[in-house]
Amino acid sequence: MTNRLGGLLAMSVQEQLSGGRLNAALADAVVQIHNRYLGRGPSKGQAFFRENVVVVVMEETLTKAERSLVESDRGDRVLGMRREFQRTMEDDLVEAVEGLTGCSVVAFMSDNHVDPDVAAELFVLDRPVPGEATASGSEIEQ
Repeated sequence: MTNRLGGLLAMSVQEQLSGGRLNAALADAVVQIHNRYLGRGPSKGQAFFRENVVVVVMEETLTKAERSLVESDRGDRVLGMRREFQRTMEDDLVEAVEGLTGCSVVAFMSDNHVDPDVAAELFVLDRPVPGEATASGSEIEQ
């Protein structure tokens, strides 16, 4: 059984992806959403998760117009515009990650760097990704 989320196919909990297949699906979903909102997607994307944290790192995300602004020392304006875009994409990004992991996103953070051209999306889930072994002793509490 599959559900349609924001133009992306997401697996039901019973058909859950795991490991490298889940990483690839997460990266693909985030890149597709960027493409849909910005007219072009990043040229490279990779995702990884550990317990209840999902990170998607993308490279070569800027449009030609944004690169021109960066070259004209207006990178701060590009970063400001990107923050606005991230706010508009947030619901679709969260929906895609929730659909693929079967978990609820409790926090979402996003940021860009212009030189080098790298972006990251970070999702904190309500629990570890189902079916994944958790590492003991990796959590630090103070």
